[in-house]
Amino acid sequence: MKFVDVVRVLESIEATTQRTVMAKLLSSLLKKTPPNVIDKVIYFILGQLRPDWEAVELGVAEKLTFRALSIASGVSVKQVEDLYKRLGDVGETARRVLSGKQQQGGKSILEFLGGGGGGELTMGKVYDTLMSIARASGEGAQDLKTKLLTSLFSQAKPEEAKYIARFVVGRLRLGIADMTILDALADAYKVPREELERAYHVYPDLGYIAKLVAMEGAEALKKIHVTPGVPIQPMLAERLSTPNEILGKLGGVAMVEYKYDGERAQVHKTRDGTIKIFSRRLEDITHAYPDVAQYVSEAIDAREFIVEGEIVAIDPDTGEFKPFQELMHRKRKHDVKEAMKEYPVNIFLFDAIYIDGQDLTELPLLDRRRKLLEVLKPSDYVHLATWRLINDPNELEKFFNEAISDGCEGVMCKSIKADSIYEMGARGWLWIKYKRDYKSELTDTLDLVVVGAFWGRGKRAGTYGALLIAAYDPDTDQFYTVSKVGSGFTDEDLVKLKQMLDPYRIPHRHPRVVSKMEPDVWFVPAVVLEIIGAEITLSPLHTCCMGAIRPDVGLAIRFPRFTGRYRTDKSPEQATTVKEILEMYKSQKKVKIEEAQQP
Repeated sequence: MKFVDVVRVLESIEATTQRTVMAKLLSSLLKKTPPNVIDKVIYFILGQLRPDWEAVELGVAEKLTFRALSIASGVSVKQVEDLYKRLGDVGETARRVLSGKQQQGGKSILEFLGGGGGGELTMGKVYDTLMSIARASGEGAQDLKTKLLTSLFSQAKPEEAKYIARFVVGRLRLGIADMTILDALADAYKVPREELERAYHVYPDLGYIAKLVAMEGAEALKKIHVTPGVPIQPMLAERLSTPNEILGKLGGVAMVEYKYDGERAQVHKTRDGTIKIFSRRLEDITHAYPDVAQYVSEAIDAREFIVEGEIVAIDPDTGEFKPFQELMHRKRKHDVKEAMKEYPVNIFLFDAIYIDGQDLTELPLLDRRRKLLEVLKPSDYVHLATWRLINDPNELEKFFNEAISDGCEGVMCKSIKADSIYEMGARGWLWIKYKRDYKSELTDTLDLVVVGAFWGRGKRAGTYGALLIAAYDPDTDQFYTVSKVGSGFTDEDLVKLKQMLDPYRIPHRHPRVVSKMEPDVWFVPAVVLEIIGAEITLSPLHTCCMGAIRPDVGLAIRFPRFTGRYRTDKSPEQATTVKEILEMYKSQKKVKIEEAQQP
């Protein structure tokens, strides 16, 4: 398949502001993609070479990209850098630089480097070269990476180079989500969407799933099953604000567990004894927690397993819990051994997903708990999450307060009914969060996605003075604005946020964003921030829950403020949902009083 054919579709996707158009463009591309390269097309569109959990990285920085562009074009590195500083987009820089591609001594740059023959770039050639770049390691790796990338630029048309350059520096800016790919696959191959989604939840590798369907048909999806070493999509929870509501929703009784302020972790042991730890985002984080890998391996008596828990920072002198932010030091430290000493951790297990050949996801929660207890040998570092069966609202409130006093965020309340299976990738009422933040009538903490920004003035000149933030709707796979937030940011935050957000800057509203407001700058939905607010109120300016309470009126957060917590552990699709915000609005005391007073 010609790479330029893929690029033309990407250009059309980048130009649209309509999600339906984006999905149709993707579907048409997949229909004409040969089955043997459909996985490579999908990985490229998603801005990755392999699924995140395989942790395959290119290892190409901007400077290396500029050097490759310089060699391929004959333009000096300084000229390339100066152009980039003016444009702020490495892709557009590559396109313009290579529009005036020069020859050296009558030979093409590719021949000068000792490369192969010319011809049009294919999707396979681009992908395979990028994989070779990723695999280059050891002495001379940077020179080899430069040579390989230069060869790609030398063969590329300017419009192709634009997307190659963006890809290698991690700034493709398409913002196409996994759910959109599933929609396009379902349309292109006439496969039931729910079958694709089930397979994706069990085996989150869209390239693999697409190739399987393209080559063998929908029946092949039945081959996909829970596999140690391959993370499954985690089960998610809804939220409610009172013990009565929670127990009422769960049938009068619940398994109630401490909700620790840590990092959710899926721990796998494969048949060859390898231990892997995956984050909520399905990223391989084993390198940050080698101690946890060893602790769990020693604490669980099983040949193969997948268990789930929360990694929590611990004060070694007192045994008390430390806040989530302490764990982030683990990922920033290059010296892991030093980080383990400075930031010791424990893990608190709460679920078993797979044990020695048995997929437990279809079992009720109590049966999964029994399986976990059968294989778990608690240690000083590995514990069963503190839990209790509760059927009384007063007892639930008491246990909630115990959790808070012990340094937790609150409690997680889980159904123990016959249908209490592990719903991979689902956010439902089998699990309900009851957190400290929800206790106050005027204080709610939400994880929201930045979709736009407004330029700052005065002291904030040159930075973003306020951000446009949105909630996610899994039903439409879109983001709906819920607030404009400008409070809670330190000077350091303002600098950091601009650095974080600028790679996602785009010239128009993203197709997956629904907004009435027009910020100065638009972004691909990517960065998740924790926001605190006074209350949730009606607003004609925001699109979240538009029309759910009154016609042409949405919901907004009143007096929003950044808490200082960057939710790097969450993907945009794991942010607070519009449904959650609607429930929180309805649960506010003021709203309940107003509803009660209505005739």
